[in-house]
Amino acid sequence: MVAHLIQFATDHFILVAIFFILLILLLVNEIRRGGQSLSNGQLTALVNADKGVVIDIRAPKDYAAGHIVGAVNIPQDKVASRMGELDKHKDKTLIIVDAMGQHAGTVCRDLLKAGYTAAKLSGGVSSWKADNLPLVK
Repeated sequence: MVAHLIQFATDHFILVAIFFILLILLLVNEIRRGGQSLSNGQLTALVNADKGVVIDIRAPKDYAAGHIVGAVNIPQDKVASRMGELDKHKDKTLIIVDAMGQHAGTVCRDLLKAGYTAAKLSGGVSSWKADNLPLVK
């Protein structure tokens, strides 16, 4: 099987090269559309400098089980209807946090379109926990 794959790649080098170039361009485009990804350290630095606000888009039940200190809970499905609540933070970076970083990009993109400065926590709350950083209940 692998021998056939190698044979195909060598016989159709240009097609394979175009495929990989398009794949890379697609990935870069998707990453850029979702906003900047922040590490746990970058999030902490922004919040400590009073230049960032954490917006936790998980369900209220998950938020109540443990969240980053000072995080505002606006469930993902309610962000569009509650965007007005974020106007008081217009001068700060809105740091979008979800469970594992899967949905934060979509919300971040919507906030960027609405004129907010937004970024997402890479890996979400699970990466925060993995680094043994505190959560409050």
